Amino acid sequence: MRESQIMKIHYVTGIAALIVVAVHIMMRLIMPYNMSLEYENVVANYHNVPYVLLLESILILIAIHGFNGLRVILLEMRQGRNWEGSITVLTIAAMIAIIGYGTRTILVANGLEMGQ
Repeated sequence: MRESQIMKIHYVTGIAALIVVAVHIMMRLIMPYNMSLEYENVVANYHNVPYVLLLESILILIAIHGFNGLRVILLEMRQGRNWEGSITVLTIAAMIAIIGYGTRTILVANGLEMGQ
């Protein structure tokens, strides 16, 4: 994939993340902040499908945007075909691991036990 296309993805995920996080914050304003942190309310949020989809989209957008940003920084530190390939593979692997772990956490918090 050309670097210009990768940067377009970076910009789109950044803008989309801003929008989705703004929606998330507005949803939190419905309930007083101290009540939103109570255990029962947190668990109830994970049973709210639209809210779970919002959390998953935040996770995916921030992971893609963040790891692509890290990739760009690391590529600017050093040049070379092998370096670029290694950094790209490592950042994609880390991004997939973070998204997988975060998705697993959302599923477990929703009461869907995995592997049992």
